[in-house]
Amino acid sequence: MAEELDLFKTPTEPSFFIGQVQSEIFNSPDSFFKVLIVSVEEANFDWHEPEITVTGSFGDLSDDQTYRFEGKIVEHPRYGQQFQATSYHANRPTSKDGLISFLSGKQFAGIGEKTAEKIVDKLGTDAIDRIIADPHVLDSLKLRKAVKDALIDNLRANQGMDQIIIGLNDLGFGANLSSAIFDKYGDETLHIINENPYQLAAEIDGISFNRADQVAQRLEIAPDDPRRINAAIIQTLDDLTMETGDTYTTTKPLLQQTIQLLVQGSGGQVSTDLITDQIVELEKNQGIRYADEKIYPTALYNAEWQIADHLHRLLTVEQETLPAKTVDKVVSKVADQSGITYDQVQTEAIKTALNSKVMLLTGGPGTGKTTIIKGIVASYARIHDISLDVDEYKEKSFPVLLAAPTGRAAKRMSEATDLPASTIHRLLGLNGREMPTDLNARDLEGSLLIIDEMSMVDTLLFKTLIQAVPTSMHVVLVGDKDQLPSVGPGQVFHDLLDFAELPKVELTNIHRQAADSTIIPLAHAIKEGKLPPDLVNKKPDRSFISCHANQVPSVVQQIIDLSKKRDYSANDIQILAPMYRGQAGIDRLNELAQQAYNPPANGKQEIEFRGQILRVGDKVLQLVNVPEKNIFNGDIGKITAIENSKTAGKRNESITVDFDGNEVTYSRMEWNQLRLAYCISIHKAQGSQFKMVLLPIVQQFSRMLQRNLLYTAITRAAEKLVMIGEPYAVMTSVKNEAVNRRTSLVDRLGKVWSRHGELKSPEERSTSSLTKDLAESRDDSRSIHKKEVAQPQSTSNNPRQYILTADLINSDAIDPLIGMDNISLQSLHQGK
Repeated sequence: MAEELDLFKTPTEPSFFIGQVQSEIFNSPDSFFKVLIVSVEEANFDWHEPEITVTGSFGDLSDDQTYRFEGKIVEHPRYGQQFQATSYHANRPTSKDGLISFLSGKQFAGIGEKTAEKIVDKLGTDAIDRIIADPHVLDSLKLRKAVKDALIDNLRANQGMDQIIIGLNDLGFGANLSSAIFDKYGDETLHIINENPYQLAAEIDGISFNRADQVAQRLEIAPDDPRRINAAIIQTLDDLTMETGDTYTTTKPLLQQTIQLLVQGSGGQVSTDLITDQIVELEKNQGIRYADEKIYPTALYNAEWQIADHLHRLLTVEQETLPAKTVDKVVSKVADQSGITYDQVQTEAIKTALNSKVMLLTGGPGTGKTTIIKGIVASYARIHDISLDVDEYKEKSFPVLLAAPTGRAAKRMSEATDLPASTIHRLLGLNGREMPTDLNARDLEGSLLIIDEMSMVDTLLFKTLIQAVPTSMHVVLVGDKDQLPSVGPGQVFHDLLDFAELPKVELTNIHRQAADSTIIPLAHAIKEGKLPPDLVNKKPDRSFISCHANQVPSVVQQIIDLSKKRDYSANDIQILAPMYRGQAGIDRLNELAQQAYNPPANGKQEIEFRGQILRVGDKVLQLVNVPEKNIFNGDIGKITAIENSKTAGKRNESITVDFDGNEVTYSRMEWNQLRLAYCISIHKAQGSQFKMVLLPIVQQFSRMLQRNLLYTAITRAAEKLVMIGEPYAVMTSVKNEAVNRRTSLVDRLGKVWSRHGELKSPEERSTSSLTKDLAESRDDSRSIHKKEVAQPQSTSNNPRQYILTADLINSDAIDPLIGMDNISLQSLHQGK
């Protein structure tokens, strides 16, 4: 027992051992992570076995080379004791005799003991390092060229990669991040990190400013180093735009949050004057952009201009005007063949699309957007004599391109039109893992492009899309302007609809399920800021079950039990929730639904990963785009197999998921791409529809409750909708109309149209204006360490009364602790 305790004591020097690799149990295809069996020849800790299991990040290790591994012994709950290596290097001898023996070994063909002795006599005991650094040190020894080349190649083989991995290990980077860093910078990795470790935060997904700050501290970079301040400014600017969805901010929040980020970081506080100076310097170098008292990330600033420029390019090109009689005849013919009678607005929509290089189509649920997409495609094909038989285009690209932001939305589009559709990322040849500033796409080929679910498309993705569109192509952008905006910054579809010069049609008449649906009228009422008086009344296709947040799990359980008796499967029912935490949150409801639909059973494989149980039969959600496997963010599949075994000395761990016939296998390093999907967020549900939707809405979600969120959730229900929770929370959602994001796209469109494509105006950018703006923000700012309480301002001539009520507290309209800043429970007990 004492020996076991001694094993886990922290030694005065890092635990290490020396040995040779005997076998490789696991090798991740996506990173440097490996699991090895290594012989133990020498160790500075107690180990009585001839071999040890070693985990860590490694390059290509040779089985005839002795290595020194540094790290610590860990106890794996399943595999027992392992050595977790944090660093390693080839274990070369340091004595003269040892070096001669090493160089005359079997790995150095052609070098015998006498030649090895001659090399060591000439170059000394640091001969290996000298040869690696400069092979010309061997010239005076007059070795045969073949022997000399073999010696140099053998010593230098994998030396570069090994040194980089060792360096990254020393800086504390794990296998995945080490791989991402090496993929980005290659042989220049360590040089770039030493020059500016903050470049990692800007260019490597998953590395934050704080993480780069830790590396900088190890490299002894000063807290007030301009590289550190610049990185904090850019990180803060990116954070502000991602948090708000705006494409810009102003000087005051940028200055305050930058100060806060620097204080929280490893390096410590920095003078405000230094920060303001660096903001000005960054703007001069276009690291950030300043215009009209707004500060933009450079990528977003450029993207809004580029969107305006490319739309102007498409809309101002000369094109042949189609005769009105021809268009009328074609649209009428298409309507007859499809058995559909278009109303006046729908007819106008098809005609506008045929006569416009770019056209916007919007409308709520049931207004026939899909019907019009099909009508546009059929009419365009007939007018331009294009065949819609995909098989005829084996040697060239199909002329009609259909795409949507998510895989599920693209699938719905394809099923509705009987034509191929893809995600926007796949259409553009993107893998979905690029940094936003690295989005560069191939040019598109085809005649007609239709993009559905445009409300989900953010500024940077739309810039990448529109710049890839050739001038000859017609573009139709389709969406519901009242749905949630994109996750990324911007509100592209909303802004395009606001610009008068772009042709647009809004569908308003309800067609789908108009006769008996009460879900669609409910959605339209919510869109208008109204609630029907029969909200809580049971309807054929919707119902409302009143309960509090802590009762939601019980109600959901009862609904699942009842629906199973009526042959509703987990695939038919989708639970949607605004937040992950809480009794009515996504995590809790996923656990409940998993137990109801797919409980554990003897012989049913399951694994635990990051606090989540995944088992065969589970419904799971894909979290990232992986186009090479034809899976995309938002796709929902079913686990068909879990491999968790050991064969031929190798550990086999994998999960196989079936996405509608596309079976994808995930290695352990890829399991973070999956999570349970019995309950998903409303944002993740965009672009999808489900047979039945269960929608918990409680006041516990108050900070998320907004009209467009509720509207988006309700419109995901194709046949049945069950709302669960508090009617007051629904009222809160309807009253909270989301504030439009702050963007400059409409302004950019107007300026490009008026200046015919000129992208800059001298008066927009002014260093002196920025300096003055920063000075005012600095002087106006109070200490960011103190909580500022904004006092309510009256906006009318009649004074407003602020009486504390439950409604005001629940709606976050007033702070219930006003006036109690300096009061504690202790002071109350003492009568103070």
